[in-house]
Amino acid sequence: MAIQNLQVFDILLGGLGLFILKQILDKSTKNKSLPLPPGPKRKPLIGNLLDLPQGELDWIHWFKHKDLYGPISSVTIFGQHIVILNDLQLAVDLFDRKSSVFSDRPELVFCGQMCGWDRSMAMMHYGSGHKALRKIVHQFMGSGDAIARHHPLIDVESRRFLLRTLKTPGEVADHIRTLTGAIILKMSHGYTIEPEKPDPLVMLADDTLLEFSLSAQAGAWLVDVLPFLQYLPDWFPGTGFKRIARKWRSNGDALVEKPHAFVKEQMKTGHYYPSLTSSLIEKGYTSPEEDYNVKWSAAAVYGGGADTTVSANCSFYLAMTLYPEIQRRAQEELDRVIGTDRLPTFSDRNNLPYIDALVKEAIRWHPVAPLGLPHVPTEDAVVNGYTIPKGSIMLANIWQFTHDPSRYREPTKFNPERFLGENPEPDTHDISFGFGRRICPGKELADAILFVSIAQSLAAFTIGKAKDSNGNEITPAEDYTNGIISRPKDFVCAIKPRSEKAFALIKAVEDEHPFEPSHSTELFNLEWKAT
Repeated sequence: MAIQNLQVFDILLGGLGLFILKQILDKSTKNKSLPLPPGPKRKPLIGNLLDLPQGELDWIHWFKHKDLYGPISSVTIFGQHIVILNDLQLAVDLFDRKSSVFSDRPELVFCGQMCGWDRSMAMMHYGSGHKALRKIVHQFMGSGDAIARHHPLIDVESRRFLLRTLKTPGEVADHIRTLTGAIILKMSHGYTIEPEKPDPLVMLADDTLLEFSLSAQAGAWLVDVLPFLQYLPDWFPGTGFKRIARKWRSNGDALVEKPHAFVKEQMKTGHYYPSLTSSLIEKGYTSPEEDYNVKWSAAAVYGGGADTTVSANCSFYLAMTLYPEIQRRAQEELDRVIGTDRLPTFSDRNNLPYIDALVKEAIRWHPVAPLGLPHVPTEDAVVNGYTIPKGSIMLANIWQFTHDPSRYREPTKFNPERFLGENPEPDTHDISFGFGRRICPGKELADAILFVSIAQSLAAFTIGKAKDSNGNEITPAEDYTNGIISRPKDFVCAIKPRSEKAFALIKAVEDEHPFEPSHSTELFNLEWKAT
């Protein structure tokens, strides 16, 4: 048996070498007339495998390429080219103005085929399927007018977020996730979350978004450049990624299928909250293809709005902890314009320019997706005298764009005033959410939730540094998670009502909008199957 296993290993190892050699020869025979964008020297067979990020944040690693190689650079791993754009105008020229060529997504074996995210709007290839889903989502939440009908829901859930934070301020990050889940799951599926304890669907959604973020990292999974690895037996050394993929795919299937089955059951009874899913079913989206589009467009609503809202809201609380003077200026504007007898709503936005600028700064200070989602050209292209082969993975360093000192003075500093005055710095809304035909469909929803929740938080709370057991202030680090979607790592802060009047305003939501019974038990007892 040992000899047989050794023979199998030798065969596989030989096959690996032949596969890599074929990959490199196939790709090296193309586009010989022009070079690839510059980058670190490639080693035989493995290329730049050792030049991938090693423990540091991906966008910081790739930012170093700008000084070393210029605005466009590249690396190659086992024949797969990765092109990094560290110049905003170049990203706009390619992803916006030449979107007919640069709007596809890569064949990420791990994220797409194994974890199942090639079915999602974010990662599916550009074509009729993507257009069908995007049309549905855009009509539902792609404009300010479309979001306006959800303003009452956003207002109530933001006030409930204040109440939860008042009761357990040390769990503010969890409450931010609950806020987002409460709004988006109500909109997409008419689902009511658990009012005062962790909701299982919200937790599943948050876990699944994190798993998607990790699965889609370019260069993170060897199977993406050596697809045959997915067919190795589970007992073979180094195949733990297969077990991870099965678990993550199961979570993704549950997030898509369970709420969809829940809506159908609710509609049978005739008692349901109007949602994207129910409205499409009412319109007759009942064929297998249409049903597929309904469930995946509803999933896109969550993915398009939740990641931005959670990350930027957590960044806001981190910034207020670190920049108390910014908080005071924002609260001065609220007290002067709104007063202290009510909480602000979305309708106040035009009268609150500093708060509006603060929301913009929360998005700029640390972009939710610092490298965006990868783009892929559908044909060979020439850019700045370099060849970009068809199928190359292209990354736009959005973090670098929002921290370019030629555009933003002291870019690492949180400063809303950069967007005010006679010569404001450029608004990053148009770049923080992606580019061209693949721009995030949930940006209007995320923006609305952020404005209301940030304005109400500032009106209700004083946010500051927590203290340790010796009474010393704890200064949190500006430390963020890696991955496609990035958010602050756990940190502590002190959150207290600004006054007795603010305390009363927070508590009033209990009487004005009592919590509804949750659908969690009902949903998780449903039968469902993945498709």
